[in-house]
Amino acid sequence: MADETGLQLRGSAPERYEEYVAPLMAPFVEAVVDAVDLFPGAAVLDLACGTGFAARAAAARVGPAGRVSGADVNDGMLRVAAANAPRMYPDIEFTAAPADKLPYPDATFDRVVCQQGAQFFTDLDAAFAEAARVTRPGGRLAATAWADMRRSPYFEVQYRALTDHAGQETAADYAKAFSCTADRLTAALGAAGFHDVTAYEVTFGIALPPLPGFAPGHLSALPWGQAVLDTGGPDALARAAADIREHLADRTGPDGVTTLPFTAVLVTGAR
Repeated sequence: MADETGLQLRGSAPERYEEYVAPLMAPFVEAVVDAVDLFPGAAVLDLACGTGFAARAAAARVGPAGRVSGADVNDGMLRVAAANAPRMYPDIEFTAAPADKLPYPDATFDRVVCQQGAQFFTDLDAAFAEAARVTRPGGRLAATAWADMRRSPYFEVQYRALTDHAGQETAADYAKAFSCTADRLTAALGAAGFHDVTAYEVTFGIALPPLPGFAPGHLSALPWGQAVLDTGGPDALARAAADIREHLADRTGPDGVTTLPFTAVLVTGAR
């Protein structure tokens, strides 16, 4: 869901990403798609599309005359995205491409969305400049990035587990996913030529699937969880997931449901 040095998944991790990350992404996908005010017939780009969460949401809104494209550099993510694309109008065209070198002509799209990809771009300014290039005059862009992890208790607990079971270097790399601030995002949009730039936080309470299955599944779908597996094997991943469950025990109801707040920064701009 990012450029070649960002969120990279290997093996069967993209399939697990599609399954276990979806519950966390769902309300934010709707928010980022809402923010660009889609209309029937629009041409939409899902930038750093991952397994296609936002692309599918956009396709459902633009109608039979619309066109949706998704770009990502991770072949495994694109494979899963294509397999899960709805067999309905419009078709979604998924393309392997880095965010800072898109294979589209100038002014191709009416709308660009980027759901949880911007924080992984090596060169955010170059990526947003490319997004501006492929956006038509009068078009709009919206992007989300996770806010400080202290705003999302699940991520804070996951960070602790990674520190304990994969080491400080892996945990520090994980922390970078929460370092793309509103100021940084808005500055990059402005430098790229977007105007009427806005930034605000969006928070959703999300009921997680039962943690005995979700915690290890979600962790194994992320590159940092893969680092746990690489250093300690399945037992280490199981211990890390058990730590997550233990730290959240007081937030888990008698029915096994854990409902937690998750917060992202949502930025928008117009061309």
